[in-house]
Amino acid sequence: MTVLLQQILSGIAAGAIYASIGIALVLIFRSTGIANFAQGEMAMVSTYIAWQLSVWGLPLVIAALSGVVFGVALGVFTERFVVRRVETGPHLNAVILTFGLFLIFNQTAAVIWHSTSQRFPSLVAAHTWQVFGIYFSSDVIFMLAVLMVESVGIYVLLQRTRIGLWMRASAANPESAALVGIDVQRMLMLGWGLAGGFGAIGGILIASRTFLEPNMMSGVLLYAFAAIVLGGLTSVFGAVVGGLIIGILENLVGTYVPFLGPDLKAVVPLTVVVLVLLVRPTGLFGTPERIRV
Repeated sequence: MTVLLQQILSGIAAGAIYASIGIALVLIFRSTGIANFAQGEMAMVSTYIAWQLSVWGLPLVIAALSGVVFGVALGVFTERFVVRRVETGPHLNAVILTFGLFLIFNQTAAVIWHSTSQRFPSLVAAHTWQVFGIYFSSDVIFMLAVLMVESVGIYVLLQRTRIGLWMRASAANPESAALVGIDVQRMLMLGWGLAGGFGAIGGILIASRTFLEPNMMSGVLLYAFAAIVLGGLTSVFGAVVGGLIIGILENLVGTYVPFLGPDLKAVVPLTVVVLVLLVRPTGLFGTPERIRV
């Protein structure tokens, strides 16, 4: 039982990272209806900025905050000067564009910082506590605290503020929102900016837990997409729950189904996603689209 609980705790830590990236994906999807396949690479570039600033001597906390600010600016810039050109066109154009951005960001990082893995220092001092035979580490507690702050912050912004109301209105019906005086384009920029910031937080958490290199977000992005599909493409709460479920399943499969190996353990959580979609296509917490005729 102790081993099971320990693996669940480790899965929750991984799931917190998937949820952080999933929240960014949900923000963009709710703002523009676009599945941003470049989200992981944008987070990776922002994490490199934070790492580079720390190498140059900036205190780690300031460097990390600067990386998040850069992520916000990168999201705003991407929407304003790149994505906006295709937002009104066929949806496939936007999807292909984000794939192109994925390659551009990935290769740019490889050229500037090379493909050698770098160590990103931990944001919290390393401590471990044992409770009833289960080990709790300071980085796991920190990640869960960050996820909680992110989730509450996004909920308050979207559901309890005027800006959140404008963002939801712009996403739901941009024409009507514009008619009542809402600056729809500015709201879209804000959505991409927030997504860039949340993605940067996820990237920094991943790098501090593992390593930093240009391809570090590829697998994470796959799990984050699985998380939001499982939880619901339009639900921030669903992204959090979906991320935690995927993280726990990944860890349990890796421990108790060893014949799959590390490369195939993703099959089980992704299979669960498929099964959920067959029963409930909108995900666990998504809302079906209603069209008035």
